[in-house]
Amino acid sequence: MARNGGATVLITLADVEPAVRLNALLESAGISTSVVSAVDNLSAEIRRTRPELIVLTGNIADPAVRQVVRDQLWEGTAVIGLADVADPQLIERLRSIGFVDVYTKPVVAEELVDVVKRVLERRRLAESTGLVGQSDAIREVLGRVEQMAPVSSTVLIQGESGTGKELVARAIHQLSPRRGRPFIAVNVGALPETLLESELFGHEKGAFTGAAERRIGRFELADTGTLFLDEIGDIPPATQVKLLRVLEEREVTRVGGTIPIKVNVRVVTATNQPLRKLVEEGRFRSDLYYRLNVLSIYLPPLRERRADIPLLVRRFVRQFSAQHDRPFHGIAADAMQIMSDYAWPGNVRQLKNLIESMVVLAPGREITATDIPAEVREGSSLLPVRVPQVAARSAEAGMAG
Repeated sequence: MARNGGATVLITLADVEPAVRLNALLESAGISTSVVSAVDNLSAEIRRTRPELIVLTGNIADPAVRQVVRDQLWEGTAVIGLADVADPQLIERLRSIGFVDVYTKPVVAEELVDVVKRVLERRRLAESTGLVGQSDAIREVLGRVEQMAPVSSTVLIQGESGTGKELVARAIHQLSPRRGRPFIAVNVGALPETLLESELFGHEKGAFTGAAERRIGRFELADTGTLFLDEIGDIPPATQVKLLRVLEEREVTRVGGTIPIKVNVRVVTATNQPLRKLVEEGRFRSDLYYRLNVLSIYLPPLRERRADIPLLVRRFVRQFSAQHDRPFHGIAADAMQIMSDYAWPGNVRQLKNLIESMVVLAPGREITATDIPAEVREGSSLLPVRVPQVAARSAEAGMAG
């Protein structure tokens, strides 16, 4: 649905064909559309309909058209262009300013309908999960999330700190049949070993000094839903044994208890450590590793998907401008280029924090390169140890336990 009940797709009618044909096919597919005849009227029609996607035909390299595109990028609107000639340099330049994609005419309207549907579906998935991006890397992640969500197999998410592993876990839950059921997140690495088992499995009254009453563990709380165990590489050896048993038997026994309790929980885990290497070093049980790594997702660091940085910047600008009630007039091209070139050792979390500070400290004006911290401008950073991609993508290589 469109964001305000208007058109979902806005089509410019600079070229009668294929615009009219595309409009008819989209309407017959149940997608609401609006057609505008001239670029001069485009901005007014955008304000009226607030479309999710715009299809631009005609002279899409026109400066007026490009300005409309830039304006819409800050609003989060997707734009597809239909170019008159196959000019690779022009097409690359248009993509760099934010076109989702550019196709050279003549185009087959039926094929373009499929493209529009895919873009709309991908955008809605990104908005609902927070996994924003149009790079091949993030598209692959979203595709795997869609594949894995309907089943109940365990999932191992690997990636550096700050890449959004919990977002992936929540997306899997949100798209699964368990949505509407509990989603319980536990940072295993943040809990001392003496409390971890009680936190996960619960305990009975008097089970240990200080256990004044019965405690329900996270597995029981997540029953019929999803349990997300973050930083699973930090789990102590003794707890690894008990976790493996819970996964195999589908039942927990509270600390100090004797009665097994059946649980129906999907377990999703995440780590920023090379888990296979921990197995080789004897610090992580191989049988637990195989049990957790039935399905696997590798979440790439931001430096491996630089094309997504402008999209993330715009999303965070909209978010924090609204949150802090601060007017914001955009980011200069040189400032955006600096952010796109930076390695971001803290990944999306670091970028998000920087954008919030800039929105708060520079209201009512355009952000320039001088507003960006020197460490980012100068590109100085200590890169974290990367999780090996090969180890992270072993889901289909016979990893089911």
